[in-house]
Amino acid sequence: MQTLDCKGLKCPEPVLRVKKHLEEHGGNLFSVIVDNEASRENVLRFARSQGCEVSVTAGEADCSVITVNPGDSVSEKGAFNEEDYPCEIPGGGNLIYVISSDIMGYGSDELGWALLQTYVATIEQVAPLPSHILLYNGGVKLAATANKGLEALQKLEKRGVRIWCCGTCLEFFHLEEERKVGTITNMYDIMNTMATAMKVMSPF
Repeated sequence: MQTLDCKGLKCPEPVLRVKKHLEEHGGNLFSVIVDNEASRENVLRFARSQGCEVSVTAGEADCSVITVNPGDSVSEKGAFNEEDYPCEIPGGGNLIYVISSDIMGYGSDELGWALLQTYVATIEQVAPLPSHILLYNGGVKLAATANKGLEALQKLEKRGVRIWCCGTCLEFFHLEEERKVGTITNMYDIMNTMATAMKVMSPF
């Protein structure tokens, strides 16, 4: 298995090397070694956007080893914009937001949906920014329908906040092709991110 040694490289260089490798070597399994959080998260986000399966293990000297399996995926590839992979990550002390429903509060589903959009739109106005926003169950609807919350999520993603959407949830609601922001993730990544967070925020 070929290895891309990206230690000491600042983003978006590791992502650019992964992109070039995928273009030149197709579906061959390979690994990427990075030595900082921004590079790790950006490589993971880009690889998932290209339909790859990824896993992370701890390497030597605080490095991370990312295994990338392009396989024979025929899923739609996300567009690549170099500016979407910045060097810096939000400095929220690993603060994350968890959104697990498409309504906020109880009493009226219509009002709850409107409140949730306002909640998400307000995140960028509150310091510090989170490192991640995790969307699962009904929360994935924010990433797949035209609404004020979707626009806010797109702005946050451009500022370096990782928007992760539960793949099983998107499939359940038949929204795989409708997703307009974020990357598809799995339960392991959701649980690992929550378990290692300094603080977890939720509107529920």
